[in-house]
Amino acid sequence: MRFKVFSMFAALLLLAACETPTEETTASTATAAETPPAPATTTTAAPQPGFQPGSQEDLIDKVGDRVFFDFDRYDLKPEGRSSVEALAAWLNSFPAVTLTLEGHADERGTREYNLALGERRANAVKDYLIALGINAGRLTTISYGEERPAVPGSYEEAWAQNRRSQFVVN
Repeated sequence: MRFKVFSMFAALLLLAACETPTEETTASTATAAETPPAPATTTTAAPQPGFQPGSQEDLIDKVGDRVFFDFDRYDLKPEGRSSVEALAAWLNSFPAVTLTLEGHADERGTREYNLALGERRANAVKDYLIALGINAGRLTTISYGEERPAVPGSYEEAWAQNRRSQFVVN
């Protein structure tokens, strides 16, 4: 008996959901669809162009957020040095900003080796920033080894993008 009552109730709900819309409903939706939306009005101050100064987005826009390394290496290449120099200048503009320097490796090698290599890469960037006058207390390092690839895949272009140190605003 309960099953019959439940079935009848479900059938009624199904029929109600399939009801044909009335002309009035159809006309109001068509008019709403044809009418362009009204411009949005705000009561707050005018939005500021660009990104919040000192934010991760600002860093990416003005400096970039990573440097790349050669296979099995942790020394900064010339283009990496210029990126870190630009990072130091950016950090000098925002003395309250702190960074985490992430070290990454490609998938070749053991997990332990790649964690150690990622740590050496992050420390290479940190050491250069300190040499450029950035306070060490503003910098932390972490190694992810091969665990967070920027580009998944087992080919040279992917590996090249994964051998990196990445800068993250805290």
